[in-house]
Amino acid sequence: MNKLLDTLSAFLAKYPGLLPLIGLALIILNLVLQFFQGFWIVESNLFLHIGLIISLIGILLIRPLG
Repeated sequence: MNKLLDTLSAFLAKYPGLLPLIGLALIILNLVLQFFQGFWIVESNLFLHIGLIISLIGILLIRPLG
């Protein structure tokens, strides 16, 4: 577990803007999926919420890891 966290923190330190970009991609995916009504994933805005959480975590981790 400790080695996994070390590897993950080294990777995120190398690419500091990756998590916000992944979150932004999920938010855009949610926007595109809004055109297809009737699915529970569209009605719950799941990708919007997950993308927002990932983006905020990524922004908060940029300074400590960089």
